[in-house]
Amino acid sequence: MHDIEPYFNWLHHYDDEEDERSPFYGNDVEEDDFKNQIYNHIIHPRWEYIGSPTLFAKIIYAEYDQCFCIIELIGEWNDTLYNDVMHFKRNVIDVLLAEGINKFMLIGENVLIFHSSDDCYYEEWFDELEDGWIAMTNFKPHVLSEIQEANLDQYVLIDRQLDDLNWRTFNPSTICAFINSIMQKRLAY
Repeated sequence: MHDIEPYFNWLHHYDDEEDERSPFYGNDVEEDDFKNQIYNHIIHPRWEYIGSPTLFAKIIYAEYDQCFCIIELIGEWNDTLYNDVMHFKRNVIDVLLAEGINKFMLIGENVLIFHSSDDCYYEEWFDELEDGWIAMTNFKPHVLSEIQEANLDQYVLIDRQLDDLNWRTFNPSTICAFINSIMQKRLAY
């Protein structure tokens, strides 16, 4: 897992460590400092610690004028043992909400498993969005199934068009517009 890096080809657009509005502002990453780990697996130093021993994140893009951000995740999303959603919500999402972000794209291709607990933090997050959304893309099928079995899909957008989205080939604004169009179609029904 140590060689799985967060997506870095948009660094010329955005760097969460240089964004004064980011919860990770000022983090000084040493490329050879492999200290973070998930269980006994060392992970790349570019992944940001969110307060959980099993789930790490990286804000790979934020656009405050569009109220939109893209967050890549790695690890095990374990609400049962470690209440990962609480750490994610309090330490990352609440900071971004306070800065006006209300549209969240979560990339989960490196989320290996999901263990649910209650839905309080998801409901709270959803209620704070006003005209925004939470979209999940590229999560593994078994992880999406576990999220749906916990009825969390009432708070997050899970859509077939997002399951295998080749998001790296788009610019961030195009992705936001694409997800907005999916949301508009859903609201029209």
